[in-house]
Amino acid sequence: MKKIGLTGGIGAGKTFVASIFQKMGIDVFSADIYAKRCMQESKELKDVIVQCFGADIYKNGGLQKQKLAEIVFSDSEKLNVLNKLVHPFVQIEFEKWCKIQTSSFLLKEAAILFESDSHKNLDAIICVSAPLQIRIERVMQRDRCSEQAVLKRIANQMPEEEKEHLSDFVIVNDSKEKLLPQIISISKKITN
Repeated sequence: MKKIGLTGGIGAGKTFVASIFQKMGIDVFSADIYAKRCMQESKELKDVIVQCFGADIYKNGGLQKQKLAEIVFSDSEKLNVLNKLVHPFVQIEFEKWCKIQTSSFLLKEAAILFESDSHKNLDAIICVSAPLQIRIERVMQRDRCSEQAVLKRIANQMPEEEKEHLSDFVIVNDSKEKLLPQIISISKKITN
């Protein structure tokens, strides 16, 4: 069974595109959801996060997501540390998940597919792409945050052009190009 990566910059629309694949019967693994779950449930991971980011990063056993975000999105070095801690746990979950799926191919949706080197274990990569201003507006609306906050997060990500270049397929999600024909075309190429 082919394992396909789905990535793109913040606000490009990865999750929305993943939901369309799901409606078409493709099993989708959300690395972000599993990362949050691992940071909340794995005692081993929690202990290491506390060592690196301080005891107050968890309060009453719950991860202080906003506090962690403020730390890592203002310091790319600390973001790299967090990603290196969390990624191995997510990879183990992905491997377990793959064993019980049944669709014609599998999608691994991950914002940091290339940065975490998890693209190396996949058969192909799809990048969801959108113009910068659209991405900024989407994230501001979704997360109810300022343009500055969005730009800070974008600055900590691999440039979208680089992700596109490294990918096998690009889906343009600019509200002009129709998504479904792009997704169907890519699905046919993957399954043939």
